[in-house]
Amino acid sequence: MGTQKKEANRKVREGKSNDGMGNVKTKGENFYRSAKRVRHLNMYKDGKPQRNAAGDITKDAVFQSRDVPSARIEPNRKWFGNTRVISQESLTAFRTAMAEKASDPYQVLLKTNKLPLSLIREVPNSTNGVKHHHAKMMIETSSFADTFGPKAQRKRVKVNVGSLMDMAEDVDKSMDKYAEKQEQARLLSGRGEGQDEDDMDAPLTMAIEHSFSKGTSRRIFNELYRVMDSSDVLLMVLDARDPLGTRCYSVEKYLRQEAPHKHLIFILNKCDLAPTSVVARWVRKLSKERPTLAMHSSLTNPFGKGSLIELLRQYAKLHSDRKQISVGLIGYPNVGKSSVVNTLKSKKVANVAPIPGETKVWQYITLTKKIYLIDCPGIVPPNQNDTPQDLVLRGTVRVENVENPEQYIDGMLKRVKQHHLERTYLMKGWNNHVEFLEMIARKSGKLLKGGEPDLDGVAKTVLNDFVRGKIPHFIPPPEEEGATDEKIEGRSGRLGEMPKKRKAEDASAAASTADPAEAAEAADDSDEFEGFGSEAEGDEDAISMGSVSDGDLDSEAEDSDDGASSKATTSKTSVPSRSGSVSEKSATAGSKRRRKA
Repeated sequence: MGTQKKEANRKVREGKSNDGMGNVKTKGENFYRSAKRVRHLNMYKDGKPQRNAAGDITKDAVFQSRDVPSARIEPNRKWFGNTRVISQESLTAFRTAMAEKASDPYQVLLKTNKLPLSLIREVPNSTNGVKHHHAKMMIETSSFADTFGPKAQRKRVKVNVGSLMDMAEDVDKSMDKYAEKQEQARLLSGRGEGQDEDDMDAPLTMAIEHSFSKGTSRRIFNELYRVMDSSDVLLMVLDARDPLGTRCYSVEKYLRQEAPHKHLIFILNKCDLAPTSVVARWVRKLSKERPTLAMHSSLTNPFGKGSLIELLRQYAKLHSDRKQISVGLIGYPNVGKSSVVNTLKSKKVANVAPIPGETKVWQYITLTKKIYLIDCPGIVPPNQNDTPQDLVLRGTVRVENVENPEQYIDGMLKRVKQHHLERTYLMKGWNNHVEFLEMIARKSGKLLKGGEPDLDGVAKTVLNDFVRGKIPHFIPPPEEEGATDEKIEGRSGRLGEMPKKRKAEDASAAASTADPAEAAEAADDSDEFEGFGSEAEGDEDAISMGSVSDGDLDSEAEDSDDGASSKATTSKTSVPSRSGSVSEKSATAGSKRRRKA
């Protein structure tokens, strides 16, 4: 007798078979024929019914029989033990604990399959969900063609209101909800102040020109959804000069509702084009929602590269069950997604250009054995609060394709301080945007026939200077309630910044001997941000973000008071940090040049 048959017979004798039918014998089963073989042979015999001489069926076949055998349940102790039950008090406590952990951007839920998330997550707006369900069912059961028109199959349309008064009340309620959403969107976009209440009654802003539809096509959004579906971690690249304006709220909402298991990180790129203190305040503000890092993309002198790589390695360790993780880069056009990829790889692997729309399709790049990067084309999420002027000044539209570009110069002048423009173009004395363009045209020699200034060409040049950082500008973060302005001493800043530039110290030193009014004016000028454009790069007195030698951004986890270790189902993720310092070589070279001068 074979070993396998002996083992099978032993399990049958001891009642250890797992099918629950170990003590049931099949007729015809013996040493030579197993029960499976006997049932297989009986299938051929019982394949047809038995009939008498008259042709009537006397015995049904197996597949024709309607007799149901008596059910038999395997006797087991687990049927009489405790089941997986939980009291409402325990469920409420667990729901509260999970809500606290979920609100922390540095807590990651690891094992979701062992948690009753359907009981923990409360469905918001359940009444609206019921209404949406009823509306969907009504549309499916009675289409528009069956309700209206010559082929209508009923005399009266089903309306959920009983009178015109009820319909008017429903319209008022929906209008109030719409007004509330508009106000929230206006506050989120950073354009809440200075807006008139009459703007709500104005028609929706529409991009009439074809150039404003770039980044909103179905092909671009298909590329976006491919990147989001293929990525485990998503890097939303923001412009440090206008983080809220380049933030994709619709993408965040989609990830929050449809893919809460994917991790989202904010990258404040182009931090060298904004003051260090402003970037640090933006990092502190955005870190309360998501892990946030400041970065300066450069192949020769990057900033924040080490912090980002260490953070991605932490996510790779969290998903240690996978061979590799994919990291997708999403965001508005011309925010520097491809530049971030090249910075992480320390070589050019993706095409970059200072114009929007350079990346056409998604691209896979290998960073390490366990980390892959996915570059995505820039998208412009539809937002009715965004005017064509906002899109042009954010750099989402190619300026050379814009018709009548001088109409956007007035809005640009309102966002930039006048002394920055005077310092950039070395002129002063204009009263409006037309005079400003005429002065630049005559100074640079851009004239048409008859000595007329080329306003279109000059306007395009000025807009390109504004978008590419030659003209200093930034949007400061909103002031927090109870926040106090603390003076930063030495290198104690979040980005290793100095509290003031050396010019400010020189101005304060000269204030003791100069006239008080002149000293105050000089101090005010020195406190203003001078920008890091092409003309200011040669100034050794200005300490920019790029001069910090590989110093990285500290994590918001240091500011949080939650020092307790996370539970078994969560894992704490921290943003790595290294203290930044100004390189001695650059300081020495600058001092030598000043001595020669």
